[in-house]
Amino acid sequence: MDIETRLDLIREVGEEIITERELRHVLETKRHPVAYDGFEPSGVIHIAQGIQRAVNVNKMIKAGVRFKMFVADWHAWANNKMGGDLEKIKRVGEYLIEVWKVTGMDLKRVEFVWASDLVQDQEYWKKVMQISRNSTIKRIIRCGQIMGRKDSEVLQASQILYPCMQCADIFHLKIDITQLGMDQRKVNVLAREIGPKLGFWKPVIVSHHMLMGLLPPKFHLIPAMSKEERQIEIKMSKSVPDSSIFMTDSAEEVKRKIEKAYCPPRMVHENPLMEYMRYIIFERFGSVKIERPERFGGDLEIGSYGEMEKLYAEGKIHPLDLKHAVIRYLNELLEPVREHFRKNKKARGLDRFVKSQKITR
Repeated sequence: MDIETRLDLIREVGEEIITERELRHVLETKRHPVAYDGFEPSGVIHIAQGIQRAVNVNKMIKAGVRFKMFVADWHAWANNKMGGDLEKIKRVGEYLIEVWKVTGMDLKRVEFVWASDLVQDQEYWKKVMQISRNSTIKRIIRCGQIMGRKDSEVLQASQILYPCMQCADIFHLKIDITQLGMDQRKVNVLAREIGPKLGFWKPVIVSHHMLMGLLPPKFHLIPAMSKEERQIEIKMSKSVPDSSIFMTDSAEEVKRKIEKAYCPPRMVHENPLMEYMRYIIFERFGSVKIERPERFGGDLEIGSYGEMEKLYAEGKIHPLDLKHAVIRYLNELLEPVREHFRKNKKARGLDRFVKSQKITR
């Protein structure tokens, strides 16, 4: 595969790339550069963490990238997830891996790395210390959004340590490309700033889009926000269950949530159901059918998201028809996950455990 084709695949993943020139250099000089995405095991997994993540990982792999999925169990512990119980956090990590087994992620070419293993290495903690010695408290606090925290929140000492650890992860795992969500942008920029000072390198940042939550966004509160801040503010949230479709939601739950979802007519931007179409459904199915009664024009076969966007903006697709299509396609994607958790004893036990836990920020 030539460089331009590989770049095009990664551009499909990255809503923002810092920088494309450096990405090109990495692809030209390394046959299989290393990318990673990290995740806190902190409860049930929603569709962006499940299917959207699988789509992005597979594109990176197709572009010739070696991919590492980082199970940030110690980071979740530092961030007080699962009541600060590390053993519970580890069980949630196992649960997430069970989900990815049935999302279509190319697990044969994905390496799972646990923070629990990194912290056994003294060299890792040397990197954490180097980063913390070369950073101010103010700079670290600005990275608080990587933990779902606002700058104004009072952080515990463990949460101050978190961004230093996340920076150290990048260099300890020898990561060329950080492929995380837009909410992780600030700590990735910190890694680029501090890396050369410590004799490391500038990792390339490929930040993927974060799916909107299903509930009406409070636009009047966020008009002056940057694109990054706006996306973080309106993203789906595990602590607000009706804002998200979870990977093990029943067909009835999917139907209920989508039917009540925010979906203004003719509005294609910042419409969560159009985002589901763009980032999940068209990515997995390639084309879609909008089923409509004959008196409303009959069924529509749509071959691309661009065509879908045009038709919706023109009012040729009613929000209710869009909702019915999203329900149908999401349930088709989620049924293999439900079946795995029904039939696999280990998965079923992990699912029961995770759902019995209180979801916290």
